[in-house]
Amino acid sequence: MDEKIELRLLDKQKVQISLPNLIGHERIAMACSATLARMVGFVPERIEDLKSAVGEACVNAMQHGNKGRPEARVVVNMNFRDDTFIVSVMDQGDGMPAVPQFPGIVRIIEEEEPTRGLGVFMIQRLVDRVKFNQMTPEGHMVTMEIKLTSQQSSSD
Repeated sequence: MDEKIELRLLDKQKVQISLPNLIGHERIAMACSATLARMVGFVPERIEDLKSAVGEACVNAMQHGNKGRPEARVVVNMNFRDDTFIVSVMDQGDGMPAVPQFPGIVRIIEEEEPTRGLGVFMIQRLVDRVKFNQMTPEGHMVTMEIKLTSQQSSSD
């Protein structure tokens, strides 16, 4: 298993990280996304939204896309342009058969329904735009966009 972490600064506003398929390493992508977002002027609340979405997408890639395979990698690309932070998370899997529908939160809390789809639901709520099931020659990719100023953020 290759546990090497590769970080490439492509320019002042573009970063690429290649992570081993190990739970816990998503924190590296979360910290990197937070640092870049802070540098370009995001407010703390939006940085937390970004970190949570990036972390959830990475964990999903490791567990579901790469199916926990130790030799697999997760590649995270981050780019800030035109007041939008764009993050793509790529695994070496085949994508989802279908994007899960909104889960029954109350039923999950009461343990009447499995937590399946909860991560996708969280990502959809935390970012301004998300695209699932994008297939590339390397595997499956999720792309998330979060705007510097968003309708989701408070205007007060």
